[in-house]
Amino acid sequence: MLDALGRAAAKLRGELGESLATVQKFDVPLEQATTSSLEALKAYSLGEKAYREKGSAAALPYFQRAIQLDSQFAMGYWGVGTIYDSLSESGRASEYYNKAFQLREHASEREKLAIAGDYYLNVIGELDKAAQAYQEQIQSYPRDRGGYGGLGNVYLAQGQYEKALDAYRQCLRVASDSVGVYEDIVFTLLALQRFDQARQVIHEAQARQLDDSLLHSALYALAFLAADSPAMAKQQQWFAAQPEYENHVLSLTSDTEAYTGHLVVARELTKRAVDSAIRADSNENAALSQQNAALREAAFGNAAQAQRLAAAGLKLTPTSQVVGVEAALAFAMAGDTKRVGSLAKDLNKRPPLNTQMQPLWLPAIAAQLALNQKNPVGALQELQAVAPPIEFGLIGFLNNISCLYPTYIRGQAYLAAGQAAAAAAEFQKILDHSGIVWNCWTGALAHLGVARANALQAKTSQAADAHAARDKARTAYQNFLTLWKDADPDIPILKQAKAEYAKLR
Repeated sequence: MLDALGRAAAKLRGELGESLATVQKFDVPLEQATTSSLEALKAYSLGEKAYREKGSAAALPYFQRAIQLDSQFAMGYWGVGTIYDSLSESGRASEYYNKAFQLREHASEREKLAIAGDYYLNVIGELDKAAQAYQEQIQSYPRDRGGYGGLGNVYLAQGQYEKALDAYRQCLRVASDSVGVYEDIVFTLLALQRFDQARQVIHEAQARQLDDSLLHSALYALAFLAADSPAMAKQQQWFAAQPEYENHVLSLTSDTEAYTGHLVVARELTKRAVDSAIRADSNENAALSQQNAALREAAFGNAAQAQRLAAAGLKLTPTSQVVGVEAALAFAMAGDTKRVGSLAKDLNKRPPLNTQMQPLWLPAIAAQLALNQKNPVGALQELQAVAPPIEFGLIGFLNNISCLYPTYIRGQAYLAAGQAAAAAAEFQKILDHSGIVWNCWTGALAHLGVARANALQAKTSQAADAHAARDKARTAYQNFLTLWKDADPDIPILKQAKAEYAKLR
């Protein structure tokens, strides 16, 4: 029946005026182009429907079933890779994207372009090739959402949010029944600081009975940015009713507690998040929670705790590149130069699993090492490779959009170099991009960075300029100390901040 339908479709295309060359190019029997198993195709189709309406977790079993039924089903592997990618399991996602790419000759022309685009974007990190594949997909299949969505993802990784928004809106025009498109638009609007518009898009999606965890993550972020504790609690309750997302909400809440200096509570929540992820067979997410905690421990001045967490995360998933790169930065911030060197060397050898490895992560690690060696000029030179817009690009495996780690390290480097105005500008960047940073610790410590930069400016200025800088420093210290008014008293960076503020009064 399917073969007969294919022949009838090819005949109709010719009668409607399509050229013989393109009819022959795309006229491939279903069993050769997609799958020979009708049951596998059915499972895949149900996965697509579940993904559009309910999101990643609901779709995964269908895509897994599809490749169980047909081990040569390229799009089945692509589907599983897409789901793991959206669940922040980039290591697993890469395995399935790789398999789909190897089997792409068993796919249709449209499917080949989708597979190639995601492979170049998420596995190899070759954005130009990814964009080319998506643009070809748009040209050949203008009513297919995949090309527009993929191109939007390229722009998102590059930090080109206006272009991403345009691509996603075109995607929505042809796929208004897909929750993923709404989520992409919402995250892009958050990055652009358009919070009211983001809320409106969420309401539009939910009015269509479309819902998924990322919409609720965005609602949590909006509530956090508005300092609306009841609204945050409401989103936590939603996640509590979804066991498959338990580790995510625990990690997200841990970040919020750490943001206000509640480090003991944050540590307990991180432990619970790790345990939850391990129970769910998601070791990579467990390890990422540990690395996230390791980075903030290092930033707060708890080097030994940071090293312990970073090592534990690596032990959970020793081959994960995203875990490895976060561990390397955590070790660097904690002063463990030896372990950083071996990790960075290994990461530099392997093909990148994400687009930011070379232009963002490795320069940030090298810059932190230079800072450790009291070489702020060298740190700033390392960070020359990290520039807008990619500096603000989405990092897919974090709870938020990005913590802007290179921006924070650059601010520290300018402080160490005695360049007060430049340091203040870097920390202010973080504060001005709250829709990207959300509840990451860099957003809290940016207040302290601004305070230190102005205190430095007061020391190096004279008369009225010095007085004005001192007033700005006092205000910024007060902002930080108010934010951390109920913080755990033994956090090293808090003790330092209090001592610095006392000297200004």
